[in-house]
Amino acid sequence: MSLPLIRLMQLVSPALPVGAYTYSQGLEWVVDTGAVKTEAQVGEWIGDALAGAFGCYELPLLARLMEAWQRGDDAAVVELNAHCLASRETSELRAETVQMGYSLVRLLVDLPAFTGLPGWVARIRAIEEPAFPTVWAAVAVAWEIEPEPALTGYAWAWVENQVMAAMKAVPLGQAAGQRLLSALAAVVPTRVADACTRAPEAWSNFQPGLAIASARHETQYSRLFRS
Repeated sequence: MSLPLIRLMQLVSPALPVGAYTYSQGLEWVVDTGAVKTEAQVGEWIGDALAGAFGCYELPLLARLMEAWQRGDDAAVVELNAHCLASRETSELRAETVQMGYSLVRLLVDLPAFTGLPGWVARIRAIEEPAFPTVWAAVAVAWEIEPEPALTGYAWAWVENQVMAAMKAVPLGQAAGQRLLSALAAVVPTRVADACTRAPEAWSNFQPGLAIASARHETQYSRLFRS
């Protein structure tokens, strides 16, 4: 278990050069409007997204992508990837997942340890626009990371990135950031357990506030983040 755990930590590290730190997923816009300006409001915004579009759509999608890669069902991978792209309700959210997927694919070429998924280069490149969860799932399977810890790490990385974005945009201090991480981390196991068993017909990315924030952010005059 030691090596898969280490590989998971590498995969969820902020040092992973895929550009995650450049995105706020609409959070910057709600901060700019003054709707989110306190530690408590940041926690509510991120917590709602964790329980909503991220927890009810992206996490269960990731679980199914891992299953598809594991059983060698490339047709299912392509279909799930298309679903992922279609779920992005704004151009910047779609561009985000495509850019991060592209960056992760390029990085894999330089990782000699990535040997556990036969023919991975051709298989990933056969996907016209591989989204970040699609490529991330392939790496998790190749590195023999079990689904539950993989989803836990993926969720933690998302939460951490959202908190870091809030610390810059609000701004918040380091202690506030740690309090937010502690509170949000306590919710992650429940979201992961739900994602592992949630049937596709129960997936939902319906979160109008998040979509509106991202759409408004696309034309925000001054901004730190790309989304």
